Amino acid sequence: MDNAAELQAMLDQHKVRDCIARLARGEDRRDPAVLSACFWPDSTFDYAMYKGSFPEYLAWVTPGADAITNTQHVLGQTVVDLDGNTARAESYVISYHRVDMGEGVGERDTCIGGRYLDQMEKRDGKWAILHRTMLYDWYQDWGQSIDWNEGVMGYPFHGPNYTGRVRDDASVAFFAGKPI
Repeated sequence: MDNAAELQAMLDQHKVRDCIARLARGEDRRDPAVLSACFWPDSTFDYAMYKGSFPEYLAWVTPGADAITNTQHVLGQTVVDLDGNTARAESYVISYHRVDMGEGVGERDTCIGGRYLDQMEKRDGKWAILHRTMLYDWYQDWGQSIDWNEGVMGYPFHGPNYTGRVRDDASVAFFAGKPI
């Protein structure tokens, strides 16, 4: 492979990984614009408990279940195999979910470890997901969630914007150049 082809392959791999990272960010914030930029309109998905077309995915993730009050998707390594304008990517993921179990039970912290298998396609210079499959490797229920009113380790927070949220997240304001 010559230098120009090698550089193009590195750039394509970077764009694939960037798309996957932005998608995780969009899922954590339930942001339809970010999610729509990461999937092709004709794409499909299979999360084992729910599968379908991109419009069905978007309707499922946004606004999302009110019982899930906080999520965080942490990506590990991503292996990308390029083949012209298509690619296959496997990304390790650990996804945290705070779930409101209802009155009398309260919120619980849960965590899933797994992998995304993404079929990617490059159209007009842009990489996006054509099909995503979620594989589940493990699940853990960590129990009762912390009461954020008490802060962390006995130190109270100075304001409400420090805790993770699926809506009204401080990082959205931060990237928009607004004060947080």
